[in-house]
Amino acid sequence: MLVRDAMSTVVLTIGPAHTLRQAARLMAERRVGAAVVLDTDAGGLGILTERDILISVGSGQDPDLETAGTHTTTDVVFAAPSWTLEDAADAMAHGGFRHLIVLDGEGPVGVVSVRDIIRCWAPGRRRSHPQPDALVG
Repeated sequence: MLVRDAMSTVVLTIGPAHTLRQAARLMAERRVGAAVVLDTDAGGLGILTERDILISVGSGQDPDLETAGTHTTTDVVFAAPSWTLEDAADAMAHGGFRHLIVLDGEGPVGVVSVRDIIRCWAPGRRRSHPQPDALVG
């Protein structure tokens, strides 16, 4: 199976001036764990993940003052849609990250995550734990 078969084509693209709160709200609305940060001044793409926001907030930084650009990972490994899922999983395992921006030509066409790969590798597995929205309080 290939990255194109597993990737999410919902690509949230934000600018470096977005606050972490704005980024978190957009990520939550789209139900994605990462945003592609397009910095035209720096001439490149970066990625802001849930973990980046969590680290900032956990260290006491104000999500209304901190910007995406300050917390963006710019040393990014990109995937091609034609990569195998094994190639993507290997890149993630060796790099210690959970998301890859998928590039086709000049721009991002998707994001593939560890979760996407697991869904493809274990499509028939039943969930052993209820999902948060299925919990009754």
